[in-house]
Amino acid sequence: MAMRAAATAALSANSQIGMGSGMKALYSTFSRFPFKLPESKIEKRPPADPSTNLFVSGLNKRTTSEALHNKFAKFGEVVQAKVVTDRVSGFSKGFGFVKYATIEDATSGLKAMDGEVNIYTLDD
Repeated sequence: MAMRAAATAALSANSQIGMGSGMKALYSTFSRFPFKLPESKIEKRPPADPSTNLFVSGLNKRTTSEALHNKFAKFGEVVQAKVVTDRVSGFSKGFGFVKYATIEDATSGLKAMDGEVNIYTLDD
């Protein structure tokens, strides 16, 4: 029993010494990297130009394009309203697009309907 404990202690001491020197060798290898890594320069994108086409998400699966048109027509002249539907079921995929005549109408529609709870049901 005492012999087993001494052997275990000796193995443990050897493995710690070997691991320590191995880590030092590994660190020194990476500290002398043969080439310089390129510096990354992240450029900010310019802000997007205003658009008359709005993306609308969070729609109920029973929402129709007509209901979407009527809901957004309160805030300006809507040229087109389209709910994207599933080919098989015919139900809404939960998003659509509304195109206004002018950028001012699109801005007012965006501000008025941003975060609106009624947009999910479109009951009006």
